[in-house]
Amino acid sequence: MKTTMLMVVGVTTLFSLAACVSAGSQAEGEITGKVWVLDRLNGAAPVANTIITAEFIEDGQVGGSAGCNSYSGPYTVSGSSIEFKQPMASTMMACEEPVMEQETAYFQVLAAAKSFAVKGDQLTLNDAGGKALATYKAQSQSLDGTSWQVISYNNGNQAVTSVLAGTELTAIFGTDGNLSGSSGCNTYVGSYKVDGYKITIGPLASTKKFCIDPAGVMDQESQFLAALQSAAAYKMEGNRLELRTQDGALAADLQRK
Repeated sequence: MKTTMLMVVGVTTLFSLAACVSAGSQAEGEITGKVWVLDRLNGAAPVANTIITAEFIEDGQVGGSAGCNSYSGPYTVSGSSIEFKQPMASTMMACEEPVMEQETAYFQVLAAAKSFAVKGDQLTLNDAGGKALATYKAQSQSLDGTSWQVISYNNGNQAVTSVLAGTELTAIFGTDGNLSGSSGCNTYVGSYKVDGYKITIGPLASTKKFCIDPAGVMDQESQFLAALQSAAAYKMEGNRLELRTQDGALAADLQRK
């Protein structure tokens, strides 16, 4: 069970910087511009139902999910050499012990990494002796043809709230730029446009049913549709999708269906 603190470090910065990726040196150009999802940590697969990621920005910042907390910090690259400046900044959530042990091991790996190699869609971090510490696979950030179930959304009152029990909020991104789904009572349709990590959603239109159960379902519907249309950036990490507003606030948190 996660216990959430209000402090979030580096997430807004990473979203804004992600849209500014440009060409750099060959080694750095290969490592940047992608979301890397951990495949092996010290030779072992990640703990079940956890996702560890790394995204390298060309201004020398790296960040992602460490399995429980989000992290960020500076890194330097010279040819195939890499160094992660210590300590890394992270949020302060508490998760189950195996997840926290994995997170500690992951930060230790980042501290010990001295070189990297990119081959196709695989990134490997090595120690000073050339031993592989962590391997990642690049994840496509294309929304085309993906379907998602909403976990939480911004209610427009400076709060992120969970979906009402007994209702389902979904988002289906078509390959033709059309967005559709369930808004809890009605279904909705509209358009979306993507430019790098930037996204524009709407206008959205919905059917006109009126539901009374569960209580608050119609308020949830209007808040959810407004949250979708407030999205200005997105990030896909494993089976999770985050939509964020122009100022970096969470618009919606979704899980792949």
